Amino acid sequence: MSPPLDWLSRLLEVTPVRGQLDLRCQYGAPWRIDQRAFADGEMAYHIVLSGSASLLDPHGGRPDVLEAGDILLLAQGEAHTLHDGSGARAKPAKHRVAANLVFSHNAGKGDRLDMLCGRFVLSPPHARLLRRYLPARLIARTGVAASTTGQESGAALHSLMALMQAESGADFLGGRAMLDALSTALFALTLRFASESREAPAGLLALAGYPRLAPALDAMFHHPGHPWTLPLLAEKCNMSRATFVRLFHEKLGMSASDFLTDIRMTLSANELRTTTASTGAIAEAVGYQSEAAFQRAFKLHMGMTPARWRKQAGLEQSLA
Repeated sequence: MSPPLDWLSRLLEVTPVRGQLDLRCQYGAPWRIDQRAFADGEMAYHIVLSGSASLLDPHGGRPDVLEAGDILLLAQGEAHTLHDGSGARAKPAKHRVAANLVFSHNAGKGDRLDMLCGRFVLSPPHARLLRRYLPARLIARTGVAASTTGQESGAALHSLMALMQAESGADFLGGRAMLDALSTALFALTLRFASESREAPAGLLALAGYPRLAPALDAMFHHPGHPWTLPLLAEKCNMSRATFVRLFHEKLGMSASDFLTDIRMTLSANELRTTTASTGAIAEAVGYQSEAAFQRAFKLHMGMTPARWRKQAGLEQSLA
């Protein structure tokens, strides 16, 4: 018998994420990184091991300053710019390819940066669900939180970063596999850490940090085909319907009904891609009374019919 999963573990089971470490940057000031947009289904991350970095605001506001121990997650995978903050012309960077990683360095003599850069890779339906409920730019400041609050997840992140630093610093046997596995763990641990923050932004992180709503989330993730109504979900949380609706929208920024639909569409997209089950059977499994209603909902959310989605997914697998 499999052990029961908390709702966040269930989310990461439904929307599997694969981490990949791409680069270790070791720069002396002045330096600058102009990162192009990532591919669809990819989220960028940066870990500042030592030194500091300024993240440009795309809207012209004040830059965010990243310090040692900070983790930056860009859920949309958008183009972004990091620099040393001096405004001076950057020294050109050179690359050195090691057995397990690419190192980038320059000839700058000023304050030094040591930073790990990578990505989290998801398939398109998974990316859609997570991107909708994660902040576009998340900065997890483990240096401050770990020293002032003693959070266990902050200490765990420090240990994880230290291991990634050690693995990336030498050509250990199996190092590439280790670095990618640690990157995958980094995603879940960063979400857990950010959800414990008192300033968790609206979305999944605020929801994860609010245990009163956990029974409803458990219900939707573990039994998505049940005919859930707002009164039933509110009863699960021992709340009135009005209180449940208000708190859910306040934390997630979206209604419980919309969130349940996103879960159902993600699950059905998975089933269409990985099984031969009929569209009618999948529709019933995710809570639709008629195949026609499911077809309409799927096309609205995924931009194509279930049949076309299945055909396209099969073609992509045959080309992989």
